[in-house]
Amino acid sequence: MPIRTRFTTWRPLATAVVAVLMAAFMSPVAAHAAPQKTRESTPVYSYADAIREAVWVDTGLDGDGDGKTDRVAADIVRPREPARQGRKIPVIMDASPYYSCCGRGNESQRKTYDAAGHVVQMPLFYDNYFVPRGYAFVGVDLAGTNRSDGCVDVGGRSDIQSAKAVVDWLNGRAKAYTTRTGSTRAKATWTNGRTGMIGKSWDGTIANGVAATGVKGLRTVVPISAISSWYDYYFAKGAPLYDSGPDWLSDYVESTDARAKCAAVQQKIVDGAPRTGDRTPFWTERDYVKDASKVRASVFLVHGMQDLNVRTKHFGQWWNALAKNGVERKIWLSQTGHVDPFDYRRGAWVDTLHRWFDHELLGYDNGIDRQPMADIERHPDQWVTSTVWPPRGTATTTLRPAAGAAAGVGALGPTRHKGAETFTDDPQLSETDWAAKTDTPTPEKAGFVTEPLTQDLRLAGSSKVTITATPTTPTAHLSAVLVDLGPDTIRDYADGAEGITTLTDRSCWGESTSGDSACFKNTRAKTAAVDYTVFSRGWADLGNYASDREGVPLTPGKAYTITLDLAATDHVVPAGHRLALIVAGTDKDLIDPPADRPTLTLDLSRTSASVPLVGGAAAFAKATSGTASAAPTARAPQGVSDLKGTHRVP
Repeated sequence: MPIRTRFTTWRPLATAVVAVLMAAFMSPVAAHAAPQKTRESTPVYSYADAIREAVWVDTGLDGDGDGKTDRVAADIVRPREPARQGRKIPVIMDASPYYSCCGRGNESQRKTYDAAGHVVQMPLFYDNYFVPRGYAFVGVDLAGTNRSDGCVDVGGRSDIQSAKAVVDWLNGRAKAYTTRTGSTRAKATWTNGRTGMIGKSWDGTIANGVAATGVKGLRTVVPISAISSWYDYYFAKGAPLYDSGPDWLSDYVESTDARAKCAAVQQKIVDGAPRTGDRTPFWTERDYVKDASKVRASVFLVHGMQDLNVRTKHFGQWWNALAKNGVERKIWLSQTGHVDPFDYRRGAWVDTLHRWFDHELLGYDNGIDRQPMADIERHPDQWVTSTVWPPRGTATTTLRPAAGAAAGVGALGPTRHKGAETFTDDPQLSETDWAAKTDTPTPEKAGFVTEPLTQDLRLAGSSKVTITATPTTPTAHLSAVLVDLGPDTIRDYADGAEGITTLTDRSCWGESTSGDSACFKNTRAKTAAVDYTVFSRGWADLGNYASDREGVPLTPGKAYTITLDLAATDHVVPAGHRLALIVAGTDKDLIDPPADRPTLTLDLSRTSASVPLVGGAAAFAKATSGTASAAPTARAPQGVSDLKGTHRVP
């Protein structure tokens, strides 16, 4: 049961008192914000006449070593009328490294400016939609990017302080200036300090990191496909996920000015993040999960369950840590890859986000906190809800492999079995290659499969697979994947657009100006008919068997035990389908291969999968009792196309 720490206690009471006091002097136009009058903010303010200004907030850091504290640029769009009425308003904020180098959203929009240096186009729809409804929108350039001083440190102190300092300024605790180098102070007299942060990928990561500081005034965060621990973006228990590190990413987004000043910071990144996969203090600084106990803000988390860029381990471990600490939270899980909900469920997303911010920042008792906690996309554009997530009755259940009549094609069930299976790492093959030949003996994997299910079986949460393996070489990488064997139509997450198709027609969300359109290209689901679906994965360097912090060379011929953390998901294996566990070596395009090409022998008696089943072991027993027929496949099993290499830019 979620712990409701704010919504239904003091916050509605406080806002009600404020509303009574303000009612005596608020004009009819401004009165839309009073909770007792309405449960929805409405577009009563002029977007065309909105105030557009820029301030530079002092972070208190000197990242670029020029002897002056760094200032970060914050571009502001806010309605003009509330200030005239003496009314203070809340803030929606997106802090990003991408406003000048790369753009935001499906159309890669960048900030544009007029001759006076005031922002003309703010990417995405947040300003167009929310400013007329009585919110300010603030777009912050992270240190070292666009018009900000300092250096990019990829999720570290400088990145987080870039945004935290702005929250502090909005709440009267930090200094800001009207220019980048001048001495004229700027004060945020127009805001009540209540701030909500939102953003996809790196932007959402910053929201997580700022929330983990416990900064006062940050009321809610909406992280979309966001990182919760930067180590887990680059490694999985020592196994490298990419052939580059955070120094490449820093260089990718830095401004020309920062690149000229930040060589020392770049070197610190290189030195702090060795490609060994060891957990150095560099990664500890960039682990927000460990600080979940400090989070004061509510969290509305959104993630694609097939996101192979910011992989779903990020939301799983963050969600669990927030739950442990009683944080008010909500979650959307889609079938997409690394995609913003604006581009796969646009109308519902805008409506839900609107109600969320109204509740969290304006204090409206609009009932969103009493709605189901989770929305899950079960099939393309088909959504279900869960009152809480994971659902009540979800319990970790241990499933064990057993050898079959043919090598590498075994069974999966609750009973421990003796025996062994052997496979040889083939870095040219991926999880889709393995899954397509689950029922075929092949030298590169070991597969274990249930009988066809007699009823649906739902997995909701994070799984773990414990493997005992004996390698033939000093280095070895392991992969474990869960597969739904059976026909389905899913979003094509392996496509370049990761599950959507961008159309030519547009829909409008808010008000436009000549320089900033509120109209965006529509999308539809890009689907694929498949015979199997890989729905959860995990990886590890076997050399990290004894420690998550440091790997060691292996002794050929010696058995080692290691536990792989599989990505969080919510997936139903339907009746008539089969559930499979596949264990193999290098998962092509998802982890890098080891130095050697090992053959590994699995000890089946010491290998198991711990999976979160709704209904627990009883549900598994019921789903695997009796007889059922698997749907026949007249051709070779088809999955999504091979991945063309995952993104390394969050």
